[in-house]
Amino acid sequence: MITLERVTKRYGSLTAVDRVNLEVPPGTLFGLLGPNGAGKTTLVRMVAGILRPDEGRIRIVGLDVQAEPEAAKARLGFIPDRPYLYEKLTGAEFLRFVAGLYGLDGRQVEGRIDEFLDFWELSSWRDELVETYSHGMRQRLVVASAFIHRPEVIVVDEPMIGLDPKAARLLNRIFREFVRRGGTILMSTHSLGIAEALCERIAIIQEGRIRAEGTVEDLRRLVAAGDVSLEDVFLRLTGGEEVRELLDVLGE
Repeated sequence: MITLERVTKRYGSLTAVDRVNLEVPPGTLFGLLGPNGAGKTTLVRMVAGILRPDEGRIRIVGLDVQAEPEAAKARLGFIPDRPYLYEKLTGAEFLRFVAGLYGLDGRQVEGRIDEFLDFWELSSWRDELVETYSHGMRQRLVVASAFIHRPEVIVVDEPMIGLDPKAARLLNRIFREFVRRGGTILMSTHSLGIAEALCERIAIIQEGRIRAEGTVEDLRRLVAAGDVSLEDVFLRLTGGEEVRELLDVLGE
């Protein structure tokens, strides 16, 4: 469903993403983990079509994101780490605007707008300007907009930022149901707990390269770690053992 072939992105002399090959099959919630500056956000923004790779190819449901950008983007929704919204629109107007970008309008869209606003407990705010929304409310609105056109693929960058525990739980439900119905999610996250709880497969990226990929059990076998947490596996794969040793010393 999502295929990356030798994808590379450079910023001057810095190679942020370095010849990444990745396959995310349909019906999978795939997690992307890595230290700060590892290339996670750059990678997901290229998949979403926001950034253009310097080399390589990205395909969404078989469509080349560079060669057929409109067709590819019509099949996916993007949830950024920080919501960027038109503040002079109301919540309902914003969702209507996003739906229109995908050529959708009419009674069916209005029904979906009502459904999403109700699900995210924003119905009482539907006619209020987005500039009056809290950060968490804006994030909920962005999530709703990513699903408004019934995409087949969702690309997510740090999904839980700004969400309260109830909203985070609702988002988990949406993700699980979306994948259960055959949808595909590529999710970048700093949270090892979220990745371990939600993701069926995980790739660990460091210095722009994929260091390991597979299920949590696959990653444990890779480092011969036995029955340990994903945090321990992550630290061993990214050279963070010295951090663990320091924390152990401080905890004594």
